[in-house]
Amino acid sequence: MSVLQTLKDRSGSTCELCASKNDLQQYNIPPTQNENVEHAILVCNTCLNQINGDEEMHPNHWRCLNDSMWSEHMPVQVMAWRILQRLRDEGWPKDLLDMMYLSDEALALARATGEHEEAENKIVHKDVNGVTLTTGDNVVLIKDLKVKGSSMVAKQGTAVRNIRLDHENEKYIEGKIGAQQIVIITDFVKKT
Repeated sequence: MSVLQTLKDRSGSTCELCASKNDLQQYNIPPTQNENVEHAILVCNTCLNQINGDEEMHPNHWRCLNDSMWSEHMPVQVMAWRILQRLRDEGWPKDLLDMMYLSDEALALARATGEHEEAENKIVHKDVNGVTLTTGDNVVLIKDLKVKGSSMVAKQGTAVRNIRLDHENEKYIEGKIGAQQIVIITDFVKKT
């Protein structure tokens, strides 16, 4: 059975965050690159657009987290925590965060993207042109790079899809070139 079908079965074909039944799709929780049920949720288009930053966050839409934060499924808990962190200046999300319990594993995953950090403390990854990079973005190499520990040379113009960010160093991202997972310095990539 596909991950999407498993998510539909798990959620009763409703958005696992707001309970909408319209425009549902699978969302893989960053920073994971694997498509599996343990790191994915079923979301509606409205939730997805706000999560990805394609639309402005509407705090009243997210009052639904009062229910979904108690989900038995870790990925739903993680996304509820991250969204509440984004909205914590509204007041009511802070109260929900104070009530919320996450296992150590869930809390580590929830904190992996730095949602809980204050804006001035967040590590921001930028490409050669100063464009902010996020987990899941696609980039292109702007020069030939020798891959350490191998005889491989990654050529200029090579696309690196679905990158992951190093949350300890703003200059490092990870991505696959061919079958090899490598660390790339952000000064040598351009977001596509």
